[in-house]
Amino acid sequence: MRFTPASIALAALLTTVSSMGLSQRPDNQISPRSIEWQKAGEAARKAGNLAGATDALESALAVDPRNRAAYVDLAEVARAQGLQGKAIRLYKEALLLDPTDVVALAGQGEAMMEKGAVARAKEVLAQAQKLCKADCAPVGQLAAAIQKGPPAVAMTTKDAVPSPKGETTEQP
Repeated sequence: MRFTPASIALAALLTTVSSMGLSQRPDNQISPRSIEWQKAGEAARKAGNLAGATDALESALAVDPRNRAAYVDLAEVARAQGLQGKAIRLYKEALLLDPTDVVALAGQGEAMMEKGAVARAKEVLAQAQKLCKADCAPVGQLAAAIQKGPPAVAMTTKDAVPSPKGETTEQP
């Protein structure tokens, strides 16, 4: 009688734990609907419809947040829109799912170069080179981007940057 409550609690725990394992899918099985949305987003990106690509890729991630390729494609869309910070975050999400994804790692490094983070991009290049023993195209693209250097920021007019206090400055 003393062990009855403990045995009931243990039985309930084992039932719950064993049933949770039956309802979960393995990590390598991505939902087919998510893959369809991802392909639609990739097609929209290639067609130049960045807003449509973003919508489709976000739908793919809503259906299955383990779709690493959708994160990478969405990051490429963000880079095309000039949102390098968002792209870096999206590449990081893809790398959380698979830390050995060379495409995501190289893309993250290229986005860092576009943002001007040269030192961090070199660290990412070193990581990618460790992962890719053979000649990898994404690693070569990242190395070329680092060799080229960060993009130059061009000012269109002299008055493009406001003064810190909002005051007008005299011009010579």
